[in-house]
Amino acid sequence: MLDYKQIIDKLDWEKSNGLIPVIVQDLDGEVLTLGYMNKEALNKTLETRYVHYYSRSKERIRMKGETSGNYQKLKEVYVDCDNDTLLLKVDQTGPACHLGTKSCFRKIEQIDKVPESNIDYSLDFLNQLKEIIKDRKKNPKEGSYTTYLFNEGKEKIYKKFGEEAVEVLVAPNRERTIYETADMIYHLLVLLTYEGIDIAEVVQELKKRHSPEGGKQS
Repeated sequence: MLDYKQIIDKLDWEKSNGLIPVIVQDLDGEVLTLGYMNKEALNKTLETRYVHYYSRSKERIRMKGETSGNYQKLKEVYVDCDNDTLLLKVDQTGPACHLGTKSCFRKIEQIDKVPESNIDYSLDFLNQLKEIIKDRKKNPKEGSYTTYLFNEGKEKIYKKFGEEAVEVLVAPNRERTIYETADMIYHLLVLLTYEGIDIAEVVQELKKRHSPEGGKQS
């Protein structure tokens, strides 16, 4: 079995302040995108075989497709001669670009022809909330309800999730259903974080079930 830590430590992380540029190609060789990874993102990529990047704008690690469903399943990894750039070959699900195109690159003559994005990024907040909850678990904060739940432990967390799920079922109208569902999803994220499960793992399972390989197509 490969020692990923040993491989990761051999890369030149100092040249770009802890980040390494990553070129991504599909299996036919077309360049799909350019991203960046830190050590943790690369480790997650190698372990899960799904590509993770470090978002410089959001300052966090994100799995490609966690919002859009357009995952990149890792097939091969190459390193350049200076050990400071990676090339990944992936099995791309859907478009690689957030604008809905297969590749993030287009001919320079088409620089002004930018298509409108057809991806709903409203679910990005779920990832932001997930990160806040994870931080409360690692770094308890006085007065935080999330910290209170983690301090109370499993029984309290599971009980609250069950209560919120029932509130959804008995909600008398659309507005109340939305309100109670928000409560339920928050408590579900707390439950998953308590158990060390990332919501992205749940999404991957859903996707697997509804793919031809999973045998349970929608």
